[in-house]
Amino acid sequence: MAKVNRARSTSPPDGGWGWMIVAGCFLVTICTRAVTRCISIFFVDFQTYFSQDYAQTAWIHSIVDCVTMLCGLGFALCYSPAIAMVGKYFSRRKALAYGISMSGSGIGIFILAPVVQLLIEQFSWRGALLILGGFVLNLCVCGALMRPITLKDDQTTSEQNHVCRTETQGFQRASPSLTWTKEWVQTCLCGSLQQEYNFLLMSDFVVLAISVLFMAYGCSPLFVYMVPYALSIGVSHQQAALLMSILGVIDIIGNITFGWLTDRRCLKNYQYICYLFAIGMDGLCYLCLPMLQSLPLLVPFACTFGYFDGAYVTLIPVVTAEIVGTTSLSSALGVVYFLHAVPYLVSPPIAGWLVDTTGSYTAAFLLCGFSMIFSSVLLGFARLVKKMRKTQLQFLAKESDPKLQLWTNGSVAYSVARELDQKDGESVAIAMLGSNPA
Repeated sequence: MAKVNRARSTSPPDGGWGWMIVAGCFLVTICTRAVTRCISIFFVDFQTYFSQDYAQTAWIHSIVDCVTMLCGLGFALCYSPAIAMVGKYFSRRKALAYGISMSGSGIGIFILAPVVQLLIEQFSWRGALLILGGFVLNLCVCGALMRPITLKDDQTTSEQNHVCRTETQGFQRASPSLTWTKEWVQTCLCGSLQQEYNFLLMSDFVVLAISVLFMAYGCSPLFVYMVPYALSIGVSHQQAALLMSILGVIDIIGNITFGWLTDRRCLKNYQYICYLFAIGMDGLCYLCLPMLQSLPLLVPFACTFGYFDGAYVTLIPVVTAEIVGTTSLSSALGVVYFLHAVPYLVSPPIAGWLVDTTGSYTAAFLLCGFSMIFSSVLLGFARLVKKMRKTQLQFLAKESDPKLQLWTNGSVAYSVARELDQKDGESVAIAMLGSNPA
């Protein structure tokens, strides 16, 4: 195979071939996330054909979502790398680039939902799945657009790893029988892994990871039970598919407009808060859903939930990059999407079990709503505690030594008093030398 030429850049280009990367990621989200979410349209057909309850049927959707986020199999090989590539090519316009990229999910739902319902009616659910499989083959085209780029930080890390490998090979040739050669190899490998995943020890990332677990639990069941819930209150099949289309198109608007808004100067420093707000709003929508018993009431719900779903999905990579930086973004995003796996696996069956047990969707929707609200509150509380600690450190530093300066992260950077003392010592030494020419 021909060797791939890597584009070299000291910083993300914020344009150029980056827009082709955005286009590729856009198509990837259509072929992965949109197709996955449209599986809910098959829910009633699966339930009828296999004669299973809600909990058993929900495993079909939950396993697809779980494997996408958990393994290196199937959609996972396309989804996470495509998102990470966008973060490599964009810095100043990162939120907008992610907004356009992630809007593929909404556009895909908007187009595919009525089309899938039509395919089911014309060719049965088996034929519809076969046609969707052929559509997903377009992922091969998306992969052809992905051109690797090497940034300054990545090049430094690569050079360090290359030096480590060179030294290891030299030691192996010089003394292949020595046991400490193996120890040197293990040390190099551990050092590389530690450098790649050192963000796992960051308190901010740990809090983000915990909040992602609760957020992922809440967001998944709606895309499984939206159509069955609408059918249960008397909405027709075509109208239920239309609700999914509405949710999808508003999701697009949320992706792009929220990404554009949070890139503005007035909101650039508040992207974290915007992320919390979007998750909390989706949680509130869940709490109101059991009271909506007609199509005219479900349409505003689909608009509101879809908008804020698109908003926080856009900001997940942005918030992750803010915490870990661009160099570790690919690995950090892999961990973040990996954490979606378990909630995606268990939340639809749990919601289905609640529906089977209670005979109503109320308990399932309320549990999802409170889970998303808790995710938002947890992140907000952690940010508040961090801000209070920083303020307290600054206050204590001023009380103990007015000359002691602090960086914005609250850690002591250097002492001005020490620097002044050093300069005084240098001045005395120069004066002594001047008085003694010999």
